[in-house]
Amino acid sequence: MRKLFSIITLIAIPVICTAQFHTVKVPRPSIKVVETQRLGITDITIDYHSPAVRGRDVWKEVVGSYNDPNLAWRAGANINTRISFSTDVFIEGQLLKAGSYGFHIDSEEDGPWTLMFAHHDNQWGSYYLDRDQHVTMQVQVTPIETIFSEQLDYRFVNRTDSSVIIALEWEEKRIPFMVSVDLNETVISNFRYELLGENTYRWEAWNDAARWCYDRNVNLDEALRWANRSINGGYNGFAANKNFTNLSTRARILKSLGRDEELSGTVREMYGFMDDLGSVYFFGLFLVEEGLWSVAEDLYVKGFDKFGKNNWVLNLGLGQAQYAGGKKKEGLKTVEKAVSLAPERSKGFAQSALDGMK
Repeated sequence: MRKLFSIITLIAIPVICTAQFHTVKVPRPSIKVVETQRLGITDITIDYHSPAVRGRDVWKEVVGSYNDPNLAWRAGANINTRISFSTDVFIEGQLLKAGSYGFHIDSEEDGPWTLMFAHHDNQWGSYYLDRDQHVTMQVQVTPIETIFSEQLDYRFVNRTDSSVIIALEWEEKRIPFMVSVDLNETVISNFRYELLGENTYRWEAWNDAARWCYDRNVNLDEALRWANRSINGGYNGFAANKNFTNLSTRARILKSLGRDEELSGTVREMYGFMDDLGSVYFFGLFLVEEGLWSVAEDLYVKGFDKFGKNNWVLNLGLGQAQYAGGKKKEGLKTVEKAVSLAPERSKGFAQSALDGMK
């Protein structure tokens, strides 16, 4: 019996050993890579395993769909490549909803390749990809020749504020596709979401959202409401914080909306909040650029009450406003005064403004 037990044990040990799960980390032939890029406010993440060429004809020996038209490729190694988008995007002009997708490619020896985005995103390879049931969207692109790459890699190239080209590169092929976003829609929708959370009692958040819309000249009516919320606070005025910054944002939006009477009232309110000299100077320049020279002059003169008549920054701004409004001799004289009052480290800046006016 003991001998029989020993024989059974010797037979069973190899079977048991081969059935164990291997959990220690060891180097793998195809390394795991996770890359994330932000497009506007949209996070794009690609999670893939990167195989090497290792002397093979990878497009025929590894990818396989050259030889089997029914077999797609996982666009990497091991589990299918995953690509996720934190907001809705457009792939080659087609809408794809926010989410995580398995990325598969149907290659062709001649002609365009088909890129497939599958809502079932955790398949081992592409062997069981059901194109009718799993694929949410597909687009066609044309591969191009590129410099040799031993390791499979994904690159983000040709960025703009609302688009980027994602390119799979391996061996001597690049498979590019464009991802784009409706930047205004995604950012504004996100503002509406975030401003209802913990940011709802932060005047800076409401002001930042309003100023972003002003800078892009979009959604101005709602942006004005956001600026007013920054100033006046929420329920029963909670977290109200009227200051030069959010008043200047409201003034800029009012100017863009052509509501000049309200703009004048807002500028008058700003006279009591001149704590930041730089903000006063640059807001005055905004008024000059908008052709409101007398309003800018008045702003700088009121600033003397806070910062003194011999403040070189305000004299510089006042002179520029006078000059732009047609009082050229008076403006030059005021800017010359600013140059004489400026500290040594700032004289060059003031002098360059004077030289430009002359």
